[in-house]
Amino acid sequence: MSCSVHSIELPKPKPVKVDGKEIARAEISREAQYYPVQKPIDAWHSAAKALVVRNVLLAEACRLEVAANSKTEDGRTETEEEAKIRALIEQQVVTPEPDAAACLRYYERNRARFRSATIYEAAHILIAANRRDAAAFDAAKAKASAISEELNDTPEKFDMLAALNSDCPSAEQHGNLGQLTSGQTTPEFETALTALTPGTIGAPVESRYGLHIIRLDRKIEGKELPFDVVKERIADYLRDSVQRRAAAQYIAILVSRAQIEGIDIVGAEAHRVN
Repeated sequence: MSCSVHSIELPKPKPVKVDGKEIARAEISREAQYYPVQKPIDAWHSAAKALVVRNVLLAEACRLEVAANSKTEDGRTETEEEAKIRALIEQQVVTPEPDAAACLRYYERNRARFRSATIYEAAHILIAANRRDAAAFDAAKAKASAISEELNDTPEKFDMLAALNSDCPSAEQHGNLGQLTSGQTTPEFETALTALTPGTIGAPVESRYGLHIIRLDRKIEGKELPFDVVKERIADYLRDSVQRRAAAQYIAILVSRAQIEGIDIVGAEAHRVN
């Protein structure tokens, strides 16, 4: 029995219009490149929403006869449209400056965020192995175990054994990794490192690179940063946070007043607008 396979044409998206003016499909397709991690149809909808918001903002800028000069930052100069949208937001979204009391309250409620990082000075011996190669990984585990046992008896041999056996470039420095802070190593390595006390050598620990024998030489505890050191950083954060919320509310109001066709614009104020 023969059968034929017919391609199914997906319906084209409805024309997207703002106050009766259609946004060209080609323009939406170009905008979709800024949403590469999404499915094509999701990227298209995100792009369409962003362009709706942009058109609403530009219409308001024209209504208010907003004038703006393009700015250049990091070697990139704003387009005329981008400059107008920025100037509109700056003119219409006025937010209060965070005062010292607000900054202090934030500091008191978030003290854990304002600490210098704990620093670890460490060395390791890496026996490289791939978990997907069971035989090679077992051999690496056996080698790491033998080295670990030798270090239990003669920890002073660590530098020599690192130079002779480690598959890490740090072998040239007898396994010395210098100073490390949180996030600079694999999670397994970091967990093992933070469990050690200075002057001790841990049992072999597995990571995606193989097996590590870690020696912690020194630990410098992080310290709480005083308010005077971080108050400007807190003020910047609070200012930006309030500005973003206020801008989102302003955009939502403008969008609600516009006649939008062809797409559900709920939540569009969060989309890229320049």
